[in-house]
Amino acid sequence: TASIVWTDSFSWSDQKWMDHRTAEKTYNGPVAIYEAHLSSWMRNPQEGNRFLTYRELAGKLIPYVKEMGFTHIELLPISEYPFDGSWGYQVTGYFAVTSRHGTPEDFKFFVNECHRNNIGVIIDWVPGHFPKDAHGLAQFDGTCLYEHADPRKGEHNDWGTLIFNYGRNEVRTFLIANALYWFDKFHIDGLRVDAVASMLYLDYSRNEGEWIPNQFGGRENLEAIDFIKHMNEVIFSTFPGVMTIAEESTSWPGVSRPTYLGGLGFSYKWNMGWMNDILTYFSKEPVHRKYHHDMLTFAMLYAFHENFILVLSHDEVVHGKRSLLDKMPGDMWQKFANLRLLYSYMYGQPGKKLLFMGSDVGQWDEWQHHQSLDWHLLEYDSHRQIQSYLRSLNTIYTAEPAMHSQDFEPSGFEWIDFHDTDNSVISFIRYDRSRQQHLVFVYNFTPVPRYNYRLGVPHLCFYRELLNSDSAHFGGSNIGNSGGKFADSIPWQWRPFSLQLDLPPLGALILKPEY
Repeated sequence: TASIVWTDSFSWSDQKWMDHRTAEKTYNGPVAIYEAHLSSWMRNPQEGNRFLTYRELAGKLIPYVKEMGFTHIELLPISEYPFDGSWGYQVTGYFAVTSRHGTPEDFKFFVNECHRNNIGVIIDWVPGHFPKDAHGLAQFDGTCLYEHADPRKGEHNDWGTLIFNYGRNEVRTFLIANALYWFDKFHIDGLRVDAVASMLYLDYSRNEGEWIPNQFGGRENLEAIDFIKHMNEVIFSTFPGVMTIAEESTSWPGVSRPTYLGGLGFSYKWNMGWMNDILTYFSKEPVHRKYHHDMLTFAMLYAFHENFILVLSHDEVVHGKRSLLDKMPGDMWQKFANLRLLYSYMYGQPGKKLLFMGSDVGQWDEWQHHQSLDWHLLEYDSHRQIQSYLRSLNTIYTAEPAMHSQDFEPSGFEWIDFHDTDNSVISFIRYDRSRQQHLVFVYNFTPVPRYNYRLGVPHLCFYRELLNSDSAHFGGSNIGNSGGKFADSIPWQWRPFSLQLDLPPLGALILKPEY
């Protein structure tokens, strides 16, 4: 084999960040993740549309993410991979930072600058499969060294990739050492483990006769399960302040439960069910939404079973699925109003947040691997306004404990009314850990304003309009409540007091009591 060795001479200056990095801080605090593909976030058109270097990205991406109010950057795979026109999930160099953007030292500089700006760094990591390229791990010594020899256990036919043999101690050690390497050498703050479901099930995407049952006759990949548990235990015993995140698309129990309680041991799990339901709902014409009201509410039945991250990820803006903005029904105004409403509902619901790049500027086109995001769209008011709205959401989300301190506790969430299907209106309360502070969230999922809409609230006081998605500042029609309303001594919806509100079309209100 051929290797390139790099001297480790970088001088870190992120000790303050590292000293204050704790699991509790992320669990109880705001986590708003900006998911980015470095090769297509921005390029240099003056120099042949080349990739930006890690150091150039540090000067452009980091200030942008900070200004937008995100707390973390999640990078699609930066381990070396062969094909420029991909996300990077077919890794050939597990211990090599992709040279597309510079050297290992340049990437350390990028992470260091993130930390100096109080931004965490998560990287996507792929221990589930690897490509068949001869310069990778496939038949590394002429035999099936890293993979199973039997294709019924050793190949993903859908992806054309090979599956690690988790039953071999050498393979397990290789992968765990690689995970530790990123935390140790590059000071990253989290790993997002790709395609966990494909690791857990022996029959994943296979027909009958194409897979081999485990020793008990079941479909569970016992070797992979043991590997995942051991991996998480080693990571957290070595680097207790970091996080591991599972992209797991099934209902496997206890993905984010500690291993000593029978779980897989991840910190968080992507909520793929929420993403599927909410995007299906928003694709409906508003006149039909009352027949699909359950898609808004169903996720709350299992919201506290795992430590969920609510995601609007890269998977939803590729392969003909269209961009988030283009998924929205209606004319131009309604599309942007729907998008603001979608972001509002995501930020109001329990769970940490993740948004893929491009959605922050209202990208019309799907992801394109060969070019930058369409930054020129910010020349238009509607795109600047959606960007401004997301920035405001992040600011409020970070500042208000009620929006993040009880993401995983049922006591932090309380429905006001989820039965109003005819009007397609949803309302609920979020509480902070002390339950001394709360916020009221009201959503109108139709383009029809709802005037004099009465809503039950717990306190007799003034409720300030903290955010109105229909504000003219964000491109809305400016229907609202003149900055807030005093509650009335009228019992409503099993609460002692109530508000009479004007609900904006395709709009969201966040109300804060002022005692």
